[in-house]
Amino acid sequence: NDLKTKFKKYNICSTIQCAGNRRDELSVVKKVKGLSWKNGAISTSVWGGVKLRDVLEYCGYNVDEEYKNFNEQESKIKHIHAIGLDGDKKTETYYGASIPFDKAVDPRGDVLIAYEMNGEDIPYDHGYPLRLIVPGTVGARNVKWLNKLATSDVESDSHWQQYDYKGFSSATNWENLDWESSPSIQELPVTSSICYPEPDQVFQNDDDEITVKGYAWSGGGKSIVRVEVSIDNGENWFIANLLPKDYSSLQQNDVSIDNSKDWSWTLWEVPIPIPDHLKGKPLQIISRAIDTSYNVQPDTIEPLWNIRGVLNNSWHRINITVNDENFHDDENNEE
Repeated sequence: NDLKTKFKKYNICSTIQCAGNRRDELSVVKKVKGLSWKNGAISTSVWGGVKLRDVLEYCGYNVDEEYKNFNEQESKIKHIHAIGLDGDKKTETYYGASIPFDKAVDPRGDVLIAYEMNGEDIPYDHGYPLRLIVPGTVGARNVKWLNKLATSDVESDSHWQQYDYKGFSSATNWENLDWESSPSIQELPVTSSICYPEPDQVFQNDDDEITVKGYAWSGGGKSIVRVEVSIDNGENWFIANLLPKDYSSLQQNDVSIDNSKDWSWTLWEVPIPIPDHLKGKPLQIISRAIDTSYNVQPDTIEPLWNIRGVLNNSWHRINITVNDENFHDDENNEE
């Protein structure tokens, strides 16, 4: 109740993506360890709560001075630790993570201690009663069932900060793995995914055009400037229509509207004409996205392979089939 009565409430529309989104594609290259996520380990919601920087200020921290000191490398506070209420039998610890202090107190960082999701109490599965929302940052740092927060001069020693959710070279294996050699994942790279058609979907001969739909997102608050779709392995591209974002549930003073940062995904769609010579053959649809820093998705997945199956932002590819008239004739003859 203190959070609801003593602090100004903010709403923010933020996308949360697991580092292992599209892990199943990496396992096609070589088996990786982790849940075999397809392209659905990502979601977007409107989160309501209080800014972490406001709570720190209430607790006696001069956040503006500390933020200035941090940028001048003079602050003793380097990280904010977050600990949840969910325990792990294997490590005999509670889930924990940390984020850089400058992200936590940046006036434009928009880190929330959230108590609402889409205008209602956060559902239990999503972290009730409190969840740390760190926009633009990997899902692993958006700690559910939030129990404790602490300032520190070192990163969290949590298993999930030090021994998981890190990216490694494709040359690294479980025999030569050195967890300390790689930084913890915070911001995620630009990505896109095709949501329609579905993989292996079959269309009929009279489908001369298919409207391809999907999402695109980039970490760190970077907007999507363009999404392109190809059906000839990247020789030619169709530029997708970026759909306007619906902020109708937000008030005009909420951070998702006034802030220059873009924390939520961009939905897109594009009609693709299907030439007759491609009908009756397997057809691969490809998407790639470009963000405001002109980061673009890499074309191949093999160099991105890593033992934990994280950070796959290669071109998204799905295979479909558009039947031709001969296919139907053969089918009818067999009957």
